[in-house]
Amino acid sequence: MNTKGFVHVFPDNVDTDVIIPARYLNTANHKELASHCMEDIDPQFVKKVQPSDIIVAGWNFGCGSSREHAPIAIKESGVSCVIAKTFARIFYRNAINIGLAILECEEAADNIKEGDEVSIDFDTGIITDITTGRTFQAEPFPDFIKDIISKGGLLKSLK
Repeated sequence: MNTKGFVHVFPDNVDTDVIIPARYLNTANHKELASHCMEDIDPQFVKKVQPSDIIVAGWNFGCGSSREHAPIAIKESGVSCVIAKTFARIFYRNAINIGLAILECEEAADNIKEGDEVSIDFDTGIITDITTGRTFQAEPFPDFIKDIISKGGLLKSLK
């Protein structure tokens, strides 16, 4: 399992209300949620993000509420992976549940810059910044988590 895309960088403590503002939670339409992803922190994000792009962030990404809307909005916007120094635990689990790949790697988060092209090998946990040539080691997913993500989420993996 691999991905490659361009990077969008966000700071520490990006909470779920920033990822998808609460004023948009009256819809269950995933595309509608994605159309408002990150708009309070980067109003141009949904215009810039392309399929397979990658978010890189600081500490405690996804803190806040326990709703699954936040990782759904990110995934539906086209993001293939979020790399952060750390994730809020409930966001981490929700991301896996809905099939959004996430990796914790402090060194990568400190060194990868906005607009860099990055490739990720989920089998080895190796993150390569193609732009700079640097590589970073994240903990690879166990096989059962790779299976959930590759099938598009927990409920789809049970079928």
